[in-house]
Amino acid sequence: MISDAPYFPAARSRDQRRRDVLHRLEHDDDVWVATSSSAGEPFLTPLSFLWHDETLLMSTRRTTPTARNLTPRGRVRLSLGHTRDVVLLDGDAEVVEGRELDTAAADAFAAKLGWDPRDREPWIYLRVALRTVRAWREENELAGRLLMRDGVWLV
Repeated sequence: MISDAPYFPAARSRDQRRRDVLHRLEHDDDVWVATSSSAGEPFLTPLSFLWHDETLLMSTRRTTPTARNLTPRGRVRLSLGHTRDVVLLDGDAEVVEGRELDTAAADAFAAKLGWDPRDREPWIYLRVALRTVRAWREENELAGRLLMRDGVWLV
């Protein structure tokens, strides 16, 4: 007999989810970046990133909606993965001018992503300090999805 119930793999432990999130932060290249204007108009765009010193480092032109929306509030929501392996990250972004980013971070960014925004005048870095991290795959992982609160890992 065939069951109509969906099959979900066993739920991962919260510790395993944290390890999976850190693996994605270290190995993925792109993240979805959601911001909103001062009028509340949403904006969503993908940006390449580097996980460096416990922060996400991205770069964009100073004139993009993402850059404008993050100044001065700095609140941002980021998403890795797809709908069957979600990682939602909330953080505070700070704008760092291209030549003001420390050399080690800028060199690591250029090495990972294959381009260097330091010499591109309209480009800035966005450094995001995470406040919350949530991760789940299926309904059976919803209960334990909160992995970080107020910038502190819970597991």
